Amino acid sequence: MPTSRADVSTEHASRYLQQLCKHWSHKFPVEFDPTHGTIDLSMGRTVMDADATALHIAVTSDEAGSLERLEAVVADHIKRFAFREELTFDWKQAPAA
Repeated sequence: MPTSRADVSTEHASRYLQQLCKHWSHKFPVEFDPTHGTIDLSMGRTVMDADATALHIAVTSDEAGSLERLEAVVADHIKRFAFREELTFDWKQAPAA
């Protein structure tokens, strides 16, 4: 399945991970703690890991077109939570297994 990853530099990674998981927990299956979260959206899966310096995000989808859309949806939501800082999402497609 197509997968892409982004490492987003921020000191608030845990906060954004938890906010995104809580935000989508009303509509989708979500599991999270302060350092790891998974969200099973209708268009694919998002897995996030937070550390002191970055939010590490991996998105997976059945279709390449959905993957780009999922990247945009995840990035847009996190940017809204992080309105006090400028975040950069440099998505890299993972090589096919």
